[in-house]
Amino acid sequence: MRWWSAANLVSNVGTWMQLTVQNLLVLHITGSAATTGLSLAVQAAPGLLMGLFGGAVVDAWPRRLTAAVSQAVLGLVAFVTAALVAFDLLNVVSLMALAAVTGLVATVDAPACALLGNDLVPPSDVPSAIALGSVVSSAGRLIGVACAGVAVGALGTAAAYAANGLSFLCVTAVIPFLRPYAGGGGLRPYAGGGGATAAPDPPAPRRERFSGAGARDGLAFFAGRPRLVALTVITAVSAVFGRNYGLTLAVLVTGPLAGSSQDFGAVATVLAVGGIAGAVLAGRMRRPSVRTVGALAAAGALLQAVAGLSPGLVPLLVLVAPMAVVESVSDTAGATVLQTDPPPGMRGRVLGVWRTAQTAWGLAGPPLLGLLMEWAGPRGALVAGGLIIAAVIGAGTLVHARRTASRRTASRRTAFRRTAFRRAAFRRAAFRRTASRRVPAPPGGVVPVETAAVDRAAKPVLSEDLSPIG
Repeated sequence: MRWWSAANLVSNVGTWMQLTVQNLLVLHITGSAATTGLSLAVQAAPGLLMGLFGGAVVDAWPRRLTAAVSQAVLGLVAFVTAALVAFDLLNVVSLMALAAVTGLVATVDAPACALLGNDLVPPSDVPSAIALGSVVSSAGRLIGVACAGVAVGALGTAAAYAANGLSFLCVTAVIPFLRPYAGGGGLRPYAGGGGATAAPDPPAPRRERFSGAGARDGLAFFAGRPRLVALTVITAVSAVFGRNYGLTLAVLVTGPLAGSSQDFGAVATVLAVGGIAGAVLAGRMRRPSVRTVGALAAAGALLQAVAGLSPGLVPLLVLVAPMAVVESVSDTAGATVLQTDPPPGMRGRVLGVWRTAQTAWGLAGPPLLGLLMEWAGPRGALVAGGLIIAAVIGAGTLVHARRTASRRTASRRTAFRRTAFRRAAFRRAAFRRTASRRVPAPPGGVVPVETAAVDRAAKPVLSEDLSPIG
């Protein structure tokens, strides 16, 4: 796990180096903001259209092999882009083709790498592994953005793409040496001495052949799982109305608060540090629930609404710090539920469905938030967005509580009816046993007093037993 985390840190640094200069490069080559947006859409389109099939591939193929091949292909794409930039051969057609290939490979790479990291630790440590991945991602973002400026200033734009290609190869080189957790652990004591030896690969679950039916099975499983549907609603609403701080807080700081770009840089730094702290705290959550995710998301949304009313930069920073921590814990807990709730043989397809939904709200979110900002301004967008998130989560909680109460009431009624039926059956059986022990009448025709008393006592019981049955 330490080797895997170190390799992922290097990969995240390279990825953010490339992302930092990518939009500027596209804008420099094409001179069109519309083309820049189109390139982003082309790269995101495979995740929307092929996410289901990417998850099915992860469930059908060996996970380590899938992750290694996908990382190698992404590294090759980065090296090709670096070469085209260095020799001034990159044009719009090649740019769009490379963006499409990157998006297509990412539909397989993202779920494969996420699940591979979880395979390296015991099941009880999976939440900590996911939290560690969030820490690595946030740290890689901070380091990558800083390194991008140094690399581009010293070596040019192609250096950022070349560094990203090397980072992918770093992950590819580590994957063959990873050993999934088995029995006593990824490293367990060797029976013949005091050292440790790598545990062999555990028996892999039965893998289905890759097919369109497998992708449909993943979608049907996801739709039939209320916890996953509720998690999707919470995350989608939070992402559309609450997590685009690069847009809302940037406009708030440089607009109503009359701050500079350096001031927004301070806000972004606080957001990043809060995200790292929240991921560390989330690592202590062993079995997070969707209810916990919703409560934390609602708390972060209310803090966002209050932050929208900040009179100055200092109050904004004070509110942004806990907001980032709470939302990071919520996101990490949601990722834990998403990756541990499905059975092992279905997790790749569930992540594929999630990637499709995530791409959908990622494309729809910025335009909707932009319209909200045009109508209500940056302060109104933050306040309204936070209240919308809290209201949706609160309404979902009330609906769930009512359904739970109705199910409990129905189960109690069913239990009461079953108990009444069993009591009636017991009384009928007791009456039959009593009737079978009756003393026969003597020759004179006089019935003993004890038998007559038993008969008189049994008749009401018989009528009472028959009444519930109709």
